[in-house]
Amino acid sequence: MARWCASAGWPVHPLTPRQKTPAANCDHCREDRHNPADCSCIAGGGWCHGFHAATTSHDRIDAWWTTNPRFGVGVSCGPADLVVIDVDAHHAEVPHRRRLLPGIAIGPQVTLTGLATGFDTLALLAALRHRPSPADDETTLRVRTPSGGLHIWYRNKTPEIRYRSSTGSSPKTALAWQVDVRSDGGYIVGPATRTTAGTYLPVGPARMPAPLPSWLAAELTRTGHVVSSRPAEPPAAVPVPRTPRRRAHKAAERILEPLLQQVTACGAVPQGVGFTEKLNRAAYTAGGLVRAGHLAESEARTLLQEAANRARPGQEHRILVVIDSALSAGAQHPFHPKGRS
Repeated sequence: MARWCASAGWPVHPLTPRQKTPAANCDHCREDRHNPADCSCIAGGGWCHGFHAATTSHDRIDAWWTTNPRFGVGVSCGPADLVVIDVDAHHAEVPHRRRLLPGIAIGPQVTLTGLATGFDTLALLAALRHRPSPADDETTLRVRTPSGGLHIWYRNKTPEIRYRSSTGSSPKTALAWQVDVRSDGGYIVGPATRTTAGTYLPVGPARMPAPLPSWLAAELTRTGHVVSSRPAEPPAAVPVPRTPRRRAHKAAERILEPLLQQVTACGAVPQGVGFTEKLNRAAYTAGGLVRAGHLAESEARTLLQEAANRARPGQEHRILVVIDSALSAGAQHPFHPKGRS
């Protein structure tokens, strides 16, 4: 299985036999704390420091698993350009509804009867976004864990955007309660790995990860999982053009146009002007106007994309992720401007 993962381009490292934790460091690395990047053991072909030592070299893999054929397989998600949604099914007290989906207010009209695990919170998030739950996504590799959870593997189709790993219980960065994210700075247990608790078994027909769905990428952006992105070439300073008016109601135009102008104005300065924040504000407002019936969604998307692309050419995916997330969030709060026509 280690060779199969490496052939797919996923760097692997050994796990302790029958466990889901990385194989132990050598005595030197246990006693002398140091940066994995400076570790002579890794440079010499050792497996110290877990996913930091992960490799796709078949020679090195053969050497490791010849040393101990009982090693499990860990996959380093970041270098593999993987984003794995790790759904837990732990028996735990359900937190207050405000902590189930960070950043999303779940009103009292939403019944939470029967909610008990990460499968439920992930399904709730998907339902709020009018999407099927990723747990049911048969187009991508899914692996059932011995504890009854599920690993949903996706391929990061835009590697210039990096996602951080997180746990569903984190008070700062989390996608949903009992839903972890494994990407940069994390690893995932490889399919078919055996532990004392059981075997990680693929389910469904797919055996390779599908591209990360755009709506999930938008949610990861919204919840602070994006850690970096490759900067585009700084655009030349240009006069800020007025955004053309379309068929929006006049009151909606009056509200939205200044926000679009702020987005477009970011084009005069390459970085450090709050572009994402301004685009997010404009798209959130547009979402409320769309939901209230003052603006067509297709028209809103066109206006937002035109303004954003002028300011940050070459960052189409990042722009779409921000727009998708903020439009969806804004649609939860219909916006009726005063003096609407």
